[in-house]
Amino acid sequence: MRFLSLFIFLLFCVYALVARWYFVCQIRGLCGEQQQVEDIRLKSLQLTEGDSVILKGYDQFAFDSASYQPRLNSNNETFLDTVAAVLKARPDRNMTITAFYRDSEKDIKPGFFENIGLARADQVRKLLMKRGVEQNRISLDHGLSEDAELKEPLLFALYDPNNIPSDFEKVVFTFKNMTFSDANFEYNSDVFKPGEPFKLYADSVKTYLGLNKDALLRIVGHTDSIGSVDYNLDLGMRRAQSARDYFRGLGVESKISVESMGEERPVAPNSNTDGSDNPEGRQKNRRVNFILSTVEDWQKALEENKKILEDASGLN
Repeated sequence: MRFLSLFIFLLFCVYALVARWYFVCQIRGLCGEQQQVEDIRLKSLQLTEGDSVILKGYDQFAFDSASYQPRLNSNNETFLDTVAAVLKARPDRNMTITAFYRDSEKDIKPGFFENIGLARADQVRKLLMKRGVEQNRISLDHGLSEDAELKEPLLFALYDPNNIPSDFEKVVFTFKNMTFSDANFEYNSDVFKPGEPFKLYADSVKTYLGLNKDALLRIVGHTDSIGSVDYNLDLGMRRAQSARDYFRGLGVESKISVESMGEERPVAPNSNTDGSDNPEGRQKNRRVNFILSTVEDWQKALEENKKILEDASGLN
């Protein structure tokens, strides 16, 4: 009887091994030479400036589903090295990284960021910072991809920071200059309902202000272009005030200034080129900007402005 039990157990083990081999090797093709899964990427990555292409023909970056860490290959590393070299050679140019996310990822909000696209762009910015590029020279943008495979997750575009159209802004999304969308407000409302990313950010700001007694928090409200100019200016101010009240509720006693730009400083078009509505662009424009500064920051800004004025006088 004991021999029969042992025989049945061995027979089961053989069956399990054969079944596993069949599933892994024949169905999934992960045995022997088939174990090497090809990482095929489009060679369509570019660095552009306006209509000009500065770099082209590089491998696209890759992001696994629900991950904001890029999977880098050697070609990606070369691209980053080259982009860093271009920015160092062109101090008169900054860059925007636009990162996309899948529809299945739209509810993922890592850390301070309201979507995984911004988190992906920030991770790539950090890779460039390690290569010596200053953080404030790289602004971030995001978009929802129609491609479920996300074959082209990133765009890189240079721009002249001194020649940005007067009615547009670049958003950097850094701790000292953070932006949150109207996801924290009901439509056409100034009632502040902060999401988890903002709560995390606000707690960190409270700690920062507690450690930097001379720091100032400036809150700026923005809207899209629906409604009158005066109404949007008032709505932006009411939203900035609601955000200030939230910080006061946390016990923040530092100086907080509030202001509104209304619809005057969009970051994206409110309508498409054919005149049709652009909901994604309007959603980006409905935002509240949080800017932290210290006495040292003010002094640095004054020195930079003084230098600009001196350079301008020298040209005249």
